[in-house]
Amino acid sequence: MSRPMFDEMYAADRSVRAHYQGYQRWLARQPDAVMQARRAEAEMIFRRVGITFAVYGDKNDGNSENGGTERLIPFDLIPRIIPAHEWASMERGLVQRVTALNRFIHDVYHGQEIIKAGVIASEQIFQNTQFRPEMMGVDVPGDIYAHISGIDIVRAPNAQGEGEYYVLEDNLRVPSGVSYMLEDRKMMMRLFPGLFSENRVAPVAHYPDLLLETLRENSPVHRAEPIVVVLTPGMYNSAYFEHAFLAQQMGVELVEGQDLFVKDNFVYMRTTRGPKRVDVIYRRVDDDFLDPLAFRPTSTLGCAGLLNVYRSGNVALCNAIGTGVADDKSIYPYVPKMIEFYLGEKPILKNVPTYMCRNADDLKYTLANLKDLVVKQVHGAGGYGMLVGPAATQAEIEDFRRAILADPAGYIAQPTLSLSTCPTYVESGIAPRHIDLRPFVLSGKTVQMVPGGLTRVALKDGSLVVNSSQGGGTKDTWVLEDAQAPVQSQSQSQPGRRQGLSLARS
Repeated sequence: MSRPMFDEMYAADRSVRAHYQGYQRWLARQPDAVMQARRAEAEMIFRRVGITFAVYGDKNDGNSENGGTERLIPFDLIPRIIPAHEWASMERGLVQRVTALNRFIHDVYHGQEIIKAGVIASEQIFQNTQFRPEMMGVDVPGDIYAHISGIDIVRAPNAQGEGEYYVLEDNLRVPSGVSYMLEDRKMMMRLFPGLFSENRVAPVAHYPDLLLETLRENSPVHRAEPIVVVLTPGMYNSAYFEHAFLAQQMGVELVEGQDLFVKDNFVYMRTTRGPKRVDVIYRRVDDDFLDPLAFRPTSTLGCAGLLNVYRSGNVALCNAIGTGVADDKSIYPYVPKMIEFYLGEKPILKNVPTYMCRNADDLKYTLANLKDLVVKQVHGAGGYGMLVGPAATQAEIEDFRRAILADPAGYIAQPTLSLSTCPTYVESGIAPRHIDLRPFVLSGKTVQMVPGGLTRVALKDGSLVVNSSQGGGTKDTWVLEDAQAPVQSQSQSQPGRRQGLSLARS
């Protein structure tokens, strides 16, 4: 039996939804040959610029972003459009959720009031592989741990057939993808400039400025321009393009672990002008690899002694060490309770109903309904370690049954949501494909974000897996501003860029 679908552009009677009508009229006027030519042009430009992603390989090499084979991320020409009122509600929900998650992480490493209140069992925290005892009692600037959060949101039909937004996952360690959001917008403006004079699309080009502002606000020292660097595992990392892109856009240095050293309990970077003290590190390296003296001794990706400097309050790490305790899939079911516990509010954004296989009743239900559920490893990422029951073979289902029975606490299960679809330009023409959305939320003195986020699309017909590592593509995400809102510039130029220092090494 087929599941009901919610299409972003078309209502059930095939009429065009109000916020898509202007775009649909434009699209109907475009000859297929023109769209094919624009598609080829986009692929050529992305390949020339080097906008690529490496599919996941060895998970033990320093970063959850790391991968193997590098490939171009497919870009779709048809945008995903969100009306202003829907975005306003989603934005409030995102601010609420990220605020509660930051409160939770602080509580975990300090008073642990949520455990004392019996909301979350202590073993859920202390037996979590992402819990870092080294962070107990450590105060961080502003009590902010997840400075950059990527919150995955999906839309599915409710009982009335209307689309309803759900949070599918919280990414609080080293969330990636924002560079593709920015490049998708620049590409759409290059290919179809007229669309942006005809539609009031909220701009996103100022994200690097907001990011730099957020990073500086979390500096432990108070000076006009704290020294910020982006720490990358190196050019073989799957998201290296993004690391280099964001450093360039912010006008700060891109460094590797070997470019940093600790002296007198401060962190310095090597430059052609001599050592330069570093105040804030936007790190794209996982906890285990940040400091070989504190975590994995064989790591060459971090900086020896970094943890001591961090614990002393002489450098800020964004995101903080230990944030992973809040984005583990075994903690996800508790986020609505966190919102009520810390903020005294009802959640604005819903969770997907979740069965925790560590619980006997949930385990029994999951095992009896594997063919209808999505089952995930609590530490899985990138679409790996996951069973999509309706699309799985009987052999795959039985393999997962054995894995769950061997380690029930390592798995959660969820109903198979019928993710909303959006018209997508594929080889056969325009066809519906399932999508999700990852807004990027920045937490400093305030919580802020640019409108929209990265829309990922499952290009394979019928697939619900949108991850880039699993063959997914991306779309530009438009938030349509209210008619009375002032028109904001969509300029691709980035104001306020600073010339970074040159590193001593070549």
